[in-house]
Amino acid sequence: MITTRELTKVYRVPLKEPGLWNSVRSLWNREYREVRAVDGIDLEIETGERVGFLGPNGAGKTTTLKMLTGLLHPTAGSCEVAGFTPSDRRADFLRSVTLVMGQKQQLLWDLPPTETFALNRALLGVSHADYRAMLDELVDLLDLGEFMDQPARNLSLGQRMRCELAAALLHRPRVLFLDEPTIGLDVQVQRLVRGFIKEYQRRHEATVMLTSHDMDDVGSIAERIVLIDHGVIHFDGPLDRFKRTFGGGRRLVARHCRGLDDLGFVEDEPGRHVATVGPADVNGLLAEVLRRFPEAEVTVEDPPLEEVLETAFSRERAEAQEE
Repeated sequence: MITTRELTKVYRVPLKEPGLWNSVRSLWNREYREVRAVDGIDLEIETGERVGFLGPNGAGKTTTLKMLTGLLHPTAGSCEVAGFTPSDRRADFLRSVTLVMGQKQQLLWDLPPTETFALNRALLGVSHADYRAMLDELVDLLDLGEFMDQPARNLSLGQRMRCELAAALLHRPRVLFLDEPTIGLDVQVQRLVRGFIKEYQRRHEATVMLTSHDMDDVGSIAERIVLIDHGVIHFDGPLDRFKRTFGGGRRLVARHCRGLDDLGFVEDEPGRHVATVGPADVNGLLAEVLRRFPEAEVTVEDPPLEEVLETAFSRERAEAQEE
């Protein structure tokens, strides 16, 4: 469904020394430096996959999404999405994909969302029958019935975001590119949006490519992780393997136990002690805790995804500096 080969995007950034004379001189003799936002990435994503495309700020995530949706032309290499070359911006391609950016909006500010829905239907050439069927499905899944006839400016952020999702999916796209889809939303709406994305993907066998700094988004939606930094892919594999690779082991959480310091436990909040050990040491440590405190409440968990991601970023940056 999504294929890239040596996909590259290079920006030419003008250089200028401070001072008035240098400003004037740069009008005739401007110098540039090259910034490789995306540096020759190869990627294969199959139909129906849910992929978390992760990396620190400036890693090349949004630039990649914009090339995959045809908003930017690659400097070199190639990409194919749903059988199309995105930069051609053919009508059939536009009807096959959508890009949802949590910080951008397409709703017409002074009009109700239904007007934006109707405009999108006309622009994308969706038949009235297909539009009606899809709109009914989206209204039900996103619970839009009470407010989609109100002007967009009167809606809360959560209501607007739900309408943004509906507007982006009315043409029933096969590929969803999601860039921070829950940013700024409250916990309840975030949960609704995550559930909706998974349900839409299940019903329509859509392919989902998600970028987010919210690890609850990633943990809830993604099954596969692609880690990018400085425009280069450093990891590509299942979410579980990503956790094992960068997670540093399993986490034992003991509640209401004291005297575990010698076993490597640290009290991270009152009454809660935590120790992280390798998978091979979990059973021995668990047995020792229960020997000392037979009635203890002990759980074994994966490290939080935020911690795993922070470790991954730190490791890749350290290796890059060594090179």
